[in-house]
Amino acid sequence: MENLSFDSDVEKPLKVCVIIPTYNNERTLKRVIDSILDYSPYIITVNDGSTDKTSEILKKYAHLTQIHHSKNSGKGTALRNGFKKALELGYDYAITIDSDGQHFATDIPKFIEEIEANGDQLLIGSRNMKQEGVPGKSSFGNNFSNFWFWFETGIRLEDTQSGYRLYPLQQIPKRYFTNKFEFEIEVIVRSAWKGIPVKNIPIQILYDPKERVSHFRPFKDFTRISILNTILVIITLLYIKPRDIFLKFKKKGFKKFLLENVLESEDSNAKKALSIALGVFVGISPFWGFQTVIVLFSAVLFRLNKAISFAFSNISFPPLIPFVIYGSLKIGGLFIQSDVPLVLNTSINFEDLKNNIAQYLAGSFILASLSAVIFGLSGYLILTFFSTFKAKK
Repeated sequence: MENLSFDSDVEKPLKVCVIIPTYNNERTLKRVIDSILDYSPYIITVNDGSTDKTSEILKKYAHLTQIHHSKNSGKGTALRNGFKKALELGYDYAITIDSDGQHFATDIPKFIEEIEANGDQLLIGSRNMKQEGVPGKSSFGNNFSNFWFWFETGIRLEDTQSGYRLYPLQQIPKRYFTNKFEFEIEVIVRSAWKGIPVKNIPIQILYDPKERVSHFRPFKDFTRISILNTILVIITLLYIKPRDIFLKFKKKGFKKFLLENVLESEDSNAKKALSIALGVFVGISPFWGFQTVIVLFSAVLFRLNKAISFAFSNISFPPLIPFVIYGSLKIGGLFIQSDVPLVLNTSINFEDLKNNIAQYLAGSFILASLSAVIFGLSGYLILTFFSTFKAKK
């Protein structure tokens, strides 16, 4: 296998191939392959069980690496098998192009130039979704996908559904659990979770209703994508966000974390104070087991500082839990009388909570609210003092 590069000055050319997954695109497949051959001979075609003349067309390109599925298995499977073959052949990068004729091979050099200039990234061709001929459902679906990708990764992209991409094969995850169209969402989200930069680059697009054949099934595939996003959101809230904040906290240490993420954060003092209040409220409230999910979801929903909210939600760490329970029961007892009298002391256990659950719940929310107000106002005053002191220096 030879190396491929579009810059003759590069000492170590990149090992790049082009993967074309195809299913019943006989009208456009030949034109797509011929256009790519003007830029690269290193092509892997994946015929995903086509029932039209695709196999006959590919016989004319016997010199190309070809994969043939006996039955249609889905775009995700086609891409995964294409990646596997590319790795076997020694390629480090794979550019994927749809076979329906909507992409221009003239944009291939853009992907190569970006990698050569800025190193390993997962690049997604950004289409102009406002141009004439773009179906309204495609624009809506893209905006829907963009939002959830941002929610799950914190990365804002203009186009997350384009199939014109460059994958750093050695960096992306090796195992996946989706096989259809939703695979293209899974792979970019999980790559971002691994710390791989995911970026858009502008590309041209052609929507020709006379030639283009779309195999996207609105109801079935949208349902699959929705289920996938639900799973990814749960993983994001339960694992990814806490992991990232914990690693950031661990790497910086408490003093540096407090300085950079609280005192010197670009957020306004009011926003930081509200983030503190949110964290304290959720941390004290009786959301046992769900505090991390709730605080991160709320921080994203209300556009507050996630790191601050998460940090202060840990106010109920083990040594303080008895005091939180004691305070909740004490306050709750002022408003609700229990059939089982409770002697408040340090020997309170969960059986006592069970017998006085109404007192505890009421007192917990009241204590959480009061504490949130106190911590929020105190935080705001301290932050304002710090900002004033810093401005005078």
